Amino acid sequence: MLILVLGKGKTGTLVAEVARERGHGVRALDITENEHASALTAPSLAGVDVVIDFTAPEAAVENMRAVLALGARIVVGTTGWYTHLDEMKALAIRRRGALLYGTNFSIGVQKLFRLTASLAQLEGYTFSIAETHHVSKLDAPSGTAITLREIVEAEQAKLHAAVQATPKVEITSHRVGDAKGEHIVTAAGPDDILELRHNAHSRRGFALGAVRAAEWLAGKSGAWEFREIFNQL
Repeated sequence: MLILVLGKGKTGTLVAEVARERGHGVRALDITENEHASALTAPSLAGVDVVIDFTAPEAAVENMRAVLALGARIVVGTTGWYTHLDEMKALAIRRRGALLYGTNFSIGVQKLFRLTASLAQLEGYTFSIAETHHVSKLDAPSGTAITLREIVEAEQAKLHAAVQATPKVEITSHRVGDAKGEHIVTAAGPDDILELRHNAHSRRGFALGAVRAAEWLAGKSGAWEFREIFNQL
């Protein structure tokens, strides 16, 4: 496969490294080389199997529009752009391109999502989420924390089906140094407290998940969230 990586930051650089280790050809562009998606043209994408985006929210939207309009395939690890999600899904389907997006491409975090769904089936507990990332992360709370909140609230809504309002889940965000990413889901009851914790020691897990996602996406058309397909990797 030939993979085009958008973003030469810490995660994007690791994505390119992991892709090469797995035997793929790799090209990479930083934001100055691809301002307003200007480098994403039919000739430049000829021969590219999948684009992987780890940029910034505004740039990711421009990149998706350009890639999907050409009927190409893109994996988006950038978060903070989901107000445009319906538009991007529709574009992918209309132009027979492919979009695979996710708030977190770590396989460990995917397991955390499933464990959280199980924990959130408890009655009589108050749930909260804490997340810690590096100081340069633009969105807060993190996309992963928002996904965790959605999971908890969906499971709690099933328990409170007869009640109008489902208890809201508070998210606390911290930005510290070069923290790779920590998420803690807490269930506090009258007699005990339960916690689920995922702490990333490096960004490599995110990069590996994104490359494996690109391998899965090759040759496909449509739109998927990573949570839907990670068991197929």
